[in-house]
Amino acid sequence: MANYEYIDVGLADGVLRITTNRPQVRNAQSRRLLEELDDAFANAGANEAVKVIALFAAGDHFSGGHDLGSEEELADRQQRPLQKGLRGRFEHSRENFVEKTLRWRNVPKPTIASVQGYCIFAGWMVASAMDIIYAADDAMFLGTNFQYFSIPWDVHPRKAKELLYESRFIDAEEACALGLVNRVFPREGLEAATLEYAERIALNDPFQLRMMKMAVNQMQDGQGFASHITTAHAMHMISSEGERDPEFALQVPKGARRPMVERAFENYQARKMRDSKGE
Repeated sequence: MANYEYIDVGLADGVLRITTNRPQVRNAQSRRLLEELDDAFANAGANEAVKVIALFAAGDHFSGGHDLGSEEELADRQQRPLQKGLRGRFEHSRENFVEKTLRWRNVPKPTIASVQGYCIFAGWMVASAMDIIYAADDAMFLGTNFQYFSIPWDVHPRKAKELLYESRFIDAEEACALGLVNRVFPREGLEAATLEYAERIALNDPFQLRMMKMAVNQMQDGQGFASHITTAHAMHMISSEGERDPEFALQVPKGARRPMVERAFENYQARKMRDSKGE
């Protein structure tokens, strides 16, 4: 097994366990974390001893989303600066948040994500690239028109529009009812349930599993999944550029939080207040 700084890996009973390990920043996805994940998935795909890949996250949250400015991420940007202008932003965005995610979707092994706490923006992207999502009862999912825009494939298009227009969290039970999540477990039982399922899969024939996965993914690809992801990424780039406009409707918050994430938290707090008043 390779030595990593931001993820932990371990293999037992045919299940490769990958754990993102940046709990101090809610497992925000830095460039180096994504590079380590990409390497781990590639190695797992080529390793015959790996039958199933299970993705976990250390701490209270699966992922708070993109790393918008942790000390480690800022240092990396100084050491490896992006090309200036739209070209640099596009290349960085496409490689780290589309190409990598597509590779993880298509890794030739069954994959399962184990989600607890916040699963915001880039967290949703990574989780949705896995074949199966198990969630803790405290999981909270938040989507937007992010780079790997899988949402209309994860939930019904009308429901996708409703969620996106309002910018609101969905809890684990709603995510399960919508089809994003496979099963929901009490937080304390999530890890055991995930591993138990992964170990059961690992007893099956790996070639059969690979053919099953390819058949299901090909169904989506035949309907235009990959081409949609590419087109939607261009729309994401336009949308991100639009946040710089003087007419942008939302106030850009101070600190490392995107405007639509801030809006989702405001909506969540407002709903809690209404519920507490019995409205």
